[in-house]
Amino acid sequence: MKHLRNIPFNKVKGPKRFMNPNKLISPSNSRTYLILLFSALGVILLWGPMITHAEQAGFFTYLQPYITLEGEYNDNINLTARNRMDDFITIISPGIRFSTMPRSPVTGEFRRIPTAEEKFGLELDTRAGFVIYAKEEDNNFISLNGTLHGWYAPTRNLTFRVRDYLIRSDEIRERDYSLTAVEGQQFLSRTNRRETYYRNVFEPLMDYRFGRENLFSMSFRNTIYEIQSRTAEDSVENTISPRLSYWFNIRNGVSLEYGLTFGRFQRSSDWVGHMGSVRFIHRFNPRTSIFGDYTYLTRNFDSPSVDYSVHRPSVGMEHAFSPTLSGRAQAGYFWQNPNRGSTNGGFYYDLLLTQRAQRTTYTLAFQGGYVEEFFTAENLGFTKSHRLIGTMSHRLLERMTVGMRGSYERARYGNNNIDRIWSAGINASYQVLRWLGMSLEFSHRENHSNLSNRDYSEYRAIFRLTASY
Repeated sequence: MKHLRNIPFNKVKGPKRFMNPNKLISPSNSRTYLILLFSALGVILLWGPMITHAEQAGFFTYLQPYITLEGEYNDNINLTARNRMDDFITIISPGIRFSTMPRSPVTGEFRRIPTAEEKFGLELDTRAGFVIYAKEEDNNFISLNGTLHGWYAPTRNLTFRVRDYLIRSDEIRERDYSLTAVEGQQFLSRTNRRETYYRNVFEPLMDYRFGRENLFSMSFRNTIYEIQSRTAEDSVENTISPRLSYWFNIRNGVSLEYGLTFGRFQRSSDWVGHMGSVRFIHRFNPRTSIFGDYTYLTRNFDSPSVDYSVHRPSVGMEHAFSPTLSGRAQAGYFWQNPNRGSTNGGFYYDLLLTQRAQRTTYTLAFQGGYVEEFFTAENLGFTKSHRLIGTMSHRLLERMTVGMRGSYERARYGNNNIDRIWSAGINASYQVLRWLGMSLEFSHRENHSNLSNRDYSEYRAIFRLTASY
């Protein structure tokens, strides 16, 4: 996807009457601001019934246009300890979904999971958001969110996949959308104020099955991160990773994985990394297995940064308590050996409990040891970390869903700098009509750091209306 310049939409050249939309919502002209807000609401309420009665035919059965109106109150938009600034943020987001999956006759949503007979498919969801600040008008910008998932299986054993996600945002802390991230997980890195960044992650994958459970896969990941900032920096990641899973018999198997990464940075030292992992698995029965795992990685930096390597042996267990409830527990020890300086070590653990039922879904994750955080706003690199994340969603009524989430993180980085971050939130959504949905969300988060300029607390309240075809 092409690079998008970091230009607020109030500074984009165009016809004079669209040249500075901030003037439409100046705090000194509150009546005009309310007219804008309720006009957008009126568009949603009037547009929905018209498209509901439109005839579905041909190509349009694969398309689902939608528009979202979002209002957010934030009492600390820059996450600062002092000189806090609150604001009301309006986001008007037209978007479109495309999918080759059939749509539900009840909800109109596309089916998520393909069947074995579907040899190819494509899912695309993209939207742009006009982000309007009521007070801090210079923060106005155009956001982007896009996801792409496609697959093609020319034979029964060979499958090609592609995944891509694009985001343009000004959030201080960025959500982690990687495949290994737990729902709701965020990067530790943060910006110092609202600065628009752009991230695009492109991941093609090839799977080849040569037995019932034997699999060879080859994946590639390209990450582009761009931000106009005096403290943060642009970066590019390219990683290639082959993986082999082989079962000697029904009870014993092995998994081998290798990763080669090239990291390029605007100001920091570039590096080349290698990662190797081997895992031996013993299966007691279809529900329970144990494994032993050993991971080794190296990071070779350009001068003057210091190279390091990491060793991490561990053991673990996976168990399915029921068809919808599964768990994983893994524990071990790690040690980091830098080329200069002392060895850094500690305990490593990863516990995950997941419930995916028709009415209730929840995830509970405990993770500790270390994380590597490159290609982000601060590029914290190797960081000792402990994290707890919990999310829950429950379908209270046929058209109503409620949920809650919470997290706690303790990160130690640099010269013994420590952040302790916790957050909690609740949400509810209701499908008013087949074409109209609404949701409400409240959240709070705090950081208690030994660096006073990193302390913050924040309350958020978000109301959202979405009309879809």
